[in-house]
Amino acid sequence: MMDRLTLSHIDEGLDSSEVAELCFLCRDVVTRRRLENIKDAKDLFLRLEEKGLLQNDAFLRQLLYTIHRADLLRVLETDSRPPEETDASPVLSDYRKTLYSIYNDFTTENFEKLKFLLTDRLGRRQIELSKTALDVFAEMEKADLLSETDVDLLHKALQELDQLLAITLEKYRQRARQPQQQFTLSLDVTMDIERTHEPLSITETQPSYRRESINTDAQLETNPTPLPDESEYYKLTHNPRGLCVVFNNEMFTGTHLSNRRGTHKDAEALTRVFTRLGFQMKIHNNLTADGMKKEINDLVKKNNFTNHDALVVCVLSHGEKGCVFGIDGERVLLKELTHPFTSGSTRTLGGKPKLFFIQACQGEGYQKGYCPSSLGPGEDEKQNKEPLQADASNPDEALPASADFLMGMATVEEFKSFRNTLTGSIYIQELCRQLEIAAESKEMDDILTVLTRVNREVSKGEFLSYKQMPEPKYTLRKKLVLKFV
Repeated sequence: MMDRLTLSHIDEGLDSSEVAELCFLCRDVVTRRRLENIKDAKDLFLRLEEKGLLQNDAFLRQLLYTIHRADLLRVLETDSRPPEETDASPVLSDYRKTLYSIYNDFTTENFEKLKFLLTDRLGRRQIELSKTALDVFAEMEKADLLSETDVDLLHKALQELDQLLAITLEKYRQRARQPQQQFTLSLDVTMDIERTHEPLSITETQPSYRRESINTDAQLETNPTPLPDESEYYKLTHNPRGLCVVFNNEMFTGTHLSNRRGTHKDAEALTRVFTRLGFQMKIHNNLTADGMKKEINDLVKKNNFTNHDALVVCVLSHGEKGCVFGIDGERVLLKELTHPFTSGSTRTLGGKPKLFFIQACQGEGYQKGYCPSSLGPGEDEKQNKEPLQADASNPDEALPASADFLMGMATVEEFKSFRNTLTGSIYIQELCRQLEIAAESKEMDDILTVLTRVNREVSKGEFLSYKQMPEPKYTLRKKLVLKFV
């Protein structure tokens, strides 16, 4: 939770008209009734706290940036709380920011003309109560004359008042159409198709893994130090081992997404570790969704992986369930990252391990911590199980083409992941630490053992009073041991 003293300082710097502007911007996330009778910013902050929007300063930063209060943004820089953020998409909509931009460019003459043009549609009383253009927009929304998907009436009115304002709204309308089509497609693909190709989760492959472990244990009894062989381990004989590709998205200017401060620390850590592990690094900074897809496709087209032992792809970005974002705010499905490297698509990678590490949120939820020893029957037990429902999806049988994949997710589906703005993300930093420990150890700890340790260490932490639970998914058929070359 944000520091109350910091919030109080921000409240003191806002006048009543700015508080009204902030209330309008929050209408998508706080109900109209809860926004009534707000006297100052402190009242608004309480409403935002109720919605969990002040767990960190990301949403408040967008609000202050939108109303052009850079001086108050500097107040947040002096906040002494831990500099942790999430990689979930913030909730201040393009629709609200567009309406605010139009209001900000309104002249007094245009405002009076707007009220005159809309009197018949809104009613004289509603028009008389409207002191600003934002008030008019709010009344239009109440009368169902204006919404995120219907700006036609306002656009028609703006064409009579100011062509530049009409163009601003028309640009929003064009942006709104395209993401809506893509989002519908994303939902369909994620629900109906992606499971067919997505690597299975640990719980889904655990039975066969246990049987394999029994055979290995039997061998260990007769030979305490077995030599790695092709039947048990992936071969790593080439130098370099292969490529490690990092997509590092930090700057999301002009979108509804906040910049990802601290992500450069993750890129540096990954470069340090995978270079020592024998991989050739390729870093791509700040790519759009189409740019990310193009680089993935070019990677397949321009490379012969015959002399590669493995492939590593790391994505550092914002995300939602089943996808990550380009810096333009557009989605890239996880399937679009992995499918080009299946055995059927890239035969020179067939039978070789393909590792994907995704540092991005997979939803808007916050995970709470629970003490197993205190659980009892009834409501408390149900509450404890709820955050784990993402692990209980129905297992689907993997196609042979999707063998030899590992997907290391920073968090389970539906929930947020955390990033320290000074030292990097919680997941990637712990992943790199555990990879280094295993690489320097005399033990033959495979990647799944390493990721189990990552799960354990990350789950111990508490971030903005919440928990984080990483989730590996895999279709690996052998053990993968990574050592420094």
